[in-house]
Amino acid sequence: MKKTIPLDSRKAGALVLVLTLGLAAEVANADFTFGDVESLPELINTPGISPGDFTMTADGLEAYFVYISRPGGYGGEDIYVSSREMKGDPWGEPVNLGPPVNTSACDGTPSISADELELYFADVGPSGSPYRPGGHGGGDIWVAKRRSKDENWGNPVNLGPTINSSSMETYPSISTDGLSLYFSSSGDIFVTTRARKDDDWGTPVNVGVPPNTSSWEGFPNISADGRVLFFYSDRPGGYGGMDIYMAMRPTVSNAWGPAVNLGPMINTPYYDISPSLSVDGCTLHFAHNDTTGWGGTFKIYRMTISPVVDFNGDGIVDSTDMCIIVDHWGEDYSSCDIGPTPFGDGIVDVQDLIVLSEHLFENVDDPTLVAHWALDETEGNTAQDSANANDGFVHGEPTWHADGGQVAGALELDGIDDYISSNSILNPADGAFSVFAWIRGGAPGQVILSQESGTNWLMADLLDGTLRTDLKNPATTGRGTTPPGPPLISPTVITNGNWHRVGFTWDGANKILYVDDVEVAHDTQTGLKGWDGGLYIGAGKNLEPDTFWFGMIDDIRIYSRAVSPYQIAVLTQ
Repeated sequence: MKKTIPLDSRKAGALVLVLTLGLAAEVANADFTFGDVESLPELINTPGISPGDFTMTADGLEAYFVYISRPGGYGGEDIYVSSREMKGDPWGEPVNLGPPVNTSACDGTPSISADELELYFADVGPSGSPYRPGGHGGGDIWVAKRRSKDENWGNPVNLGPTINSSSMETYPSISTDGLSLYFSSSGDIFVTTRARKDDDWGTPVNVGVPPNTSSWEGFPNISADGRVLFFYSDRPGGYGGMDIYMAMRPTVSNAWGPAVNLGPMINTPYYDISPSLSVDGCTLHFAHNDTTGWGGTFKIYRMTISPVVDFNGDGIVDSTDMCIIVDHWGEDYSSCDIGPTPFGDGIVDVQDLIVLSEHLFENVDDPTLVAHWALDETEGNTAQDSANANDGFVHGEPTWHADGGQVAGALELDGIDDYISSNSILNPADGAFSVFAWIRGGAPGQVILSQESGTNWLMADLLDGTLRTDLKNPATTGRGTTPPGPPLISPTVITNGNWHRVGFTWDGANKILYVDDVEVAHDTQTGLKGWDGGLYIGAGKNLEPDTFWFGMIDDIRIYSRAVSPYQIAVLTQ
């Protein structure tokens, strides 16, 4: 039976989306993480909060949302606004916008322009209330305007028959430049455009497949740069009810890539809908209920979105990461494309340096770090995992060296029966990952890290002690039979008595071995053979006698992404 975690208690920090949308070369990847799910304060999440309506101004100081039949309102649904002095301050008491925006109809799904002079919203249906007079059918999109932010809203104007039809048009999302308007109609997402802000809107165009499908797609929300589209859908393959998805494109002139489900830390068996991205791209708001269907109690939630800034996975943002950006300057290189929003802009440039500079010299609490054995203990038979609860059990009688490692302490193994075992950390077949460790000593055939009864992840080659991995694609049978690929072996010796940082990365297509943060071997695969076994540190997959490591091992890190090591200088001791 699948366990359902209450949304209020969900910790989404371990969720990283490394989006290779469409797996097409022209679609940029985006490496970013979601923070913890947080409910908005009760001041806003009071009974009657509408499930489909939350939007913020570009400066993040005002929020527009909707209440259903709130005392003191004007009809079935009314639009309210809450303000705050600075970002991070608590939201103030919600204020009803009043006439002429709110009427006895259901006025909802607001979207405010970046200059705060246009407020788009929809007459979302009767719900016991009449439609706004002057409409065209089953729910229309309207716009209210004002000449300055200090003035009241003027009389709303129906967008007319070019946009509105006898069907229900709703959930408008105005682009930052004010020249594109996304909305929902008949279960699909449409967009209408105009050349200038004072022009009429053009004939709406279905955004196509993807992101639309034969299922229901609704509540589109366009990012500030026009490259990311959030929406909800009940398409097959989700987690139940309605799920939130996103699609990306490299530029506003390109077609949308495939939609990606935002995963189980956001989506639940219930209704998770109405995504709304802040203009800076760093906060996602959405609605969630506690029962299936449109019933139950909806609340508005938020979660932060952060770029992955520790490119080489060493736990700190420093000059090494800066050099990685410089080395890929002007390229469409996903790992460094972190600005101006967490989704990047398709090129490594000054925008990415600006984002990185905000985090320089910070120790990184990286949600993609799924296991980290620092091996800094001084005694005992437990190797603590500081990233998660996968503490390792120390077998044999290895020697703890409190100050003898490359990063603080380290563990010395005797090459006979010393090793560490842990629970299963990840399945290589599930997606991108990386593993890095500091080692000294060893001999040909000895193993640094392996998966129990599975595969040797990192080892010294049997012939000459060069770095090797046995991770490879599975064999296929039937028509087009392919054998498993050969091991990937580097020309670089790691058993020469010096300290070396060894590593392996997999991005879904490329296997790369690193020694001292320099790429030493590379091949491509169609996938990796899967295995769910636990890990052995310092011994082979079957604990064969000749595979036990003789020497030092320190600071083992496993990531659920392909990190990008970069050498400034080879550190030796």
